[in-house]
Amino acid sequence: LWFKRWLARRRPAPSERQQAQALIAAIDRGGLPLNPARVNQIARGLGLEVSRHATVGETVERIRHALVRSAA
Repeated sequence: LWFKRWLARRRPAPSERQQAQALIAAIDRGGLPLNPARVNQIARGLGLEVSRHATVGETVERIRHALVRSAA
């Protein structure tokens, strides 16, 4: 019974856009993305094609531009 209650309280997973916004906000606060695979997953969730040879910095900039485009 406690397990069912615990499962019922879980929050739904954030959307791709919310994840991207959280990533950019963390980087702007001085954070450093430690998991390049996670950054690529967020970018792909936004519909971006990510090269295996792209640096994390390039991918983050593409995510920034995608967020700006979608807000306009």
